[in-house]
Parts: sequence; structure tokens; C-alpha cells
Amino acid sequence: MQELIINSDGENKQIALVENGKLIEKYDERPDMHRLEGNIYLGRVENVLQGMQAAFVNIGEEKNTFMHIKDVIPKVSNETGNKNELLSKYDIKDYIRVGMPILVQVKKDSTNKKGARVSTNISLPGRFVVLLPDTNFITISKKITDNNKRKELQKAVQEELPKNYGAIIRTSAENKDAELIKRDVKSLIKLWELIQESAKNLKEEKDFEPTLIYENEGIIGKLLTDLIDQSLERIMTNDEEVYNKISNILEQSGANKIKLELKKKANILDLYDLENQIEKAKARKIWLKCGGFITIDKTEALTAIDVNSGKYVGGKDLEQTVYRVNKEATLEIAKQLRLRDIGGIIIIDYIDMEKEETKTKILEELNECLKKDRSKTQVIGFTPLDLLEMTRKHMCSND
Repeated sequence: MQELIINSDGENKQIALVENGKLIEKYDERPDMHRLEGNIYLGRVENVLQGMQAAFVNIGEEKNTFMHIKDVIPKVSNETGNKNELLSKYDIKDYIRVGMPILVQVKKDSTNKKGARVSTNISLPGRFVVLLPDTNFITISKKITDNNKRKELQKAVQEELPKNYGAIIRTSAENKDAELIKRDVKSLIKLWELIQESAKNLKEEKDFEPTLIYENEGIIGKLLTDLIDQSLERIMTNDEEVYNKISNILEQSGANKIKLELKKKANILDLYDLENQIEKAKARKIWLKCGGFITIDKTEALTAIDVNSGKYVGGKDLEQTVYRVNKEATLEIAKQLRLRDIGGIIIIDYIDMEKEETKTKILEELNECLKKDRSKTQVIGFTPLDLLEMTRKHMCSND
């Protein structure tokens, strides 16, 4: 049973996704976090750095945002974006100039040291589809494995997409009626047309100021969009305003199967001992059942996860001993990535494995565990130094 629990103590909110009493995802929402990711702005180009193939764009926030040439040229693939493009054949000055208005979407929030990252490649998420204006491809969630179903979904979406529109078909579309999916596509196209109209009107103004045109739904809205058509059965909150907002979303979505409860208590995190589970999720060291442990260290560039045998001595077969610790660590790592919403580059230093077949087993185990993760992950494999390299996209983090 999956439940969403939203505890409010005034301005601050703690959001917990729980499965059979166990915390699987946790998010915080505070006024000082000021999340921009997903927002669409009509900005103004302030600087163009030709040597870096980059630009700074004013979107009306405290810091100017950053944009690279690969954020400007059209996306060629949803899998790799423009990573495999030969960027040297492009010149950023052929696309943008100082002072010009430009429609951009925030792809990564700002930090204390850096401004937000923006892109002209816009994506609009719906319940079943993510609309990609100005692209020409349709991709389907890898979690939908039935080939016949994939073909049906692609056909349904393709029928509704005008020229120069692309889409990502989400996992939630798998068992849904084609007409329901088509309605989702239509509503997203209408939204994009309204965004374009707003941008056009602003551009015509003599002295336009950078302006927010479309605001993301926030953590709660994003979670509901992702979970309404999955296995969510109950939502509980102690905040009447949140309750009313969710009630309206559920009513509009026709999600009658989800039970919504308002509990007017000071703290509803005492359910399932969630306070204690949240506190444990902050620890650097996590012990494994076998006696081994993992440590998680976050740096500016990446997250490093180290696997240690700890108290576990195992049997006579060293490779089997190592495999057991590494296997158990893999299960825990997949759980912690989701629980802590770790994103970016992730390096895992497993206990050294001598046999290639053992490494292959661990890779297969990790890929299997990551199927439960709603976020996009990519396992690159073992480096020449026997470190496992992977990437994960943040779900809602403001890091």
C-alpha cells in the first residue's frame, strides 16, 4: 500500500511517500527554497561568451541564469539530448545576441554559488505524456516492456501530435485508454499555445522586463502528477489548504480510488514512526544486515558511495563473501538514491571483485533495483579503476 503523507507546521512542509509503512521518498518544502525548476520565462540575454559557447540570461531573479550551446540547439534525442552532437560546428552567436528576448525553461535550480541552468528546449509534463515542442521524436518509458503496447501508445500519441512536436510517453500511460492519453496530449498542446501567445505579446512591448510565464506545480503537484495513475491509495495531511488543493486536483483528474484524509493534528509524522525513519535517512553511514556498511558523501561535482565489509567475515570463499556484501549494498544504495533524491554523477566503490561474472551479476542487480525508481537513471558501468559510474536525475531536490 502506497501513501503520501504531508505534514505542515505552518510555512514548512515535510512530504513522505510511504510503502507498507516504510519511507521510500522524502521531500521538504520551505519558503526559502524558492524552487524554479520547470518554470518557463521570457528572459533577456545579458552576455554572450563566444569562447565558452555560453550565455547569461536575465529571467528576473536575483542571479542571471546560465545557458550552453547544447541548451540552445534543438534536441536530437531524448536519450542523450545533444551530448553526442559535435558542438564545435555550432556558433552560439548564430542563435542568440545580447539584449534579445528569449523563451527559456529552468532545468536546474540555482545554488549558493551558481545561478540556475536554463534551456530553450521546453518540456511540459502531463499525466501520461511529456510534450516536447520543436522536436520530431517520440520516446516511450523503458518500464513499458510489451512491444505491442509500445506500438499502440506510439500510434495514439502520433495521431494527436502536429508537425514539429515530440513527446515522451510516461509509464502511467501503459494501461490507459487511448482517448484519455489523446486528451492529455491536446491539453498540453493548448497550454503550449497559451505560453507562446503570452511570450509573443511580451516581445512586442517596447521595454519588456524578464517575466515568469509558466510556473511549475511545486513538489506536491509534481508528486500527484507522477503518482495518481500509479499505486497511490491514500493521501493524508494536517493542512486544510493543502487538503483543498489536492481535493481539487483529484476531482479534476477523476482519481476516485485515492482516499484523501484531513487529520487536524500537530504532527502526523508519528504514523509509522516516520520521524525516526527520516532521521535515519540523514546518516552518512548505513549498516547492512550482513554486518557490512555503506557511506554516502556528497561533493560539488558528484556523490561518492563506498561499500565496506565491516563486521562481516563470511565463509571460506572470498569471492562469495564479497558478492554477498556487494549485493546487499546494491539493494541499499538503490533505496538511498530514491530516499535522499540523490542526483547527478554517482560513483560507487564496491569491494573489489576478481571475476567478471561477479561484476556482471552486481550490474544486473543494480539495474533491476533501479526499476522501482521513478526518476531517470543510467548505469554506465565499471571504470578502469573498478568504480561503478552512474547518473540519476533529481526528482524534486533543490540542491
